[in-house]
Amino acid sequence: MCDPSKLVTGTFLNLICVEELMGFAKRHILSMRDFSREEIDLILNRAIELEPFAKGKRSDRLRGKILANLFFEPSTRTRISFETAMKRLGGEVLNLDSTEGSSISKGETLADTIRVISGYSDIIVLRHPKEGAARLASEFSSVPLINAGDGAGHHPTQTLLDLYTIKRESKLEGLRIALVGDLKYGRTVHSLSIALSYYGARIMLVSPPALRMSEAIKNDLISSGADISEFENIQDVISDIDVLYVTRIQKERFPILSEYNKVAGSYRIDMKLLEKANENLIIMHPLPRVDEIDPEVDRTPHAAYFKQAFYGVPVRMALLTLLMEVDG
Repeated sequence: MCDPSKLVTGTFLNLICVEELMGFAKRHILSMRDFSREEIDLILNRAIELEPFAKGKRSDRLRGKILANLFFEPSTRTRISFETAMKRLGGEVLNLDSTEGSSISKGETLADTIRVISGYSDIIVLRHPKEGAARLASEFSSVPLINAGDGAGHHPTQTLLDLYTIKRESKLEGLRIALVGDLKYGRTVHSLSIALSYYGARIMLVSPPALRMSEAIKNDLISSGADISEFENIQDVISDIDVLYVTRIQKERFPILSEYNKVAGSYRIDMKLLEKANENLIIMHPLPRVDEIDPEVDRTPHAAYFKQAFYGVPVRMALLTLLMEVDG
């Protein structure tokens, strides 16, 4: 509970606790493990306030601020939604989406690149194919750095928008959710399962044996009090869940192509499967999808994945305003 004397008027005329606000200033965002439940709730509640601005209502809150998007790995939604979020708030964006034509192609280290770019910008968003790259980069950045995905490691803003989607389209308390597909290499499900453990969700892990979630992550979840169980068939859980979270089996993460071929196409969500689903079930997917979800499902009330992609904008606006709310 915040001391009433420490309540201040926030960006959007809401009362917020100055101690919570100070907790975000100049901070690096690397993993969901860096957040408390109270901090997650603060971000999600601010995102609700920012939805009108995400849809086009004008704001100049971050005028004069510069965001540097450094993407060393292909991305569509994450990069563009960060850019949209910053511009909707009146800020400007520098984009580096190719190493060709930059000093990186001449052999510059990630550390030196971060040192240079942090002198040009007020905040850095980094995607990198190597797990741990964001944490390394944060050691050399003089401005807040947001991990936008590091290999099979973490992608905290994807998790925040996933939680926001569940909050807006279903419920966070008492949730029953199935995580389906690539639970071994899928960084989104790793971070999401950690966050869901804060809310007491019942988590059903559905995957081929070769793509099961690691024992280390499962042990972490169990030790934090999460209720988890494992299945191989979606049919075993479809009638007992509120959210079906589908992931792509990522060909690019497999060291051997033959191993990918053994599990490719393991799951497909179609109309026949949904005959057994609860009326209020929502289907989520971090996108891009390949063949995991039949396009016919797009026309059903169950399909939440395109709303999920939009929700990345208000959530990232919320995080950007919190990270840059307090100067000095």
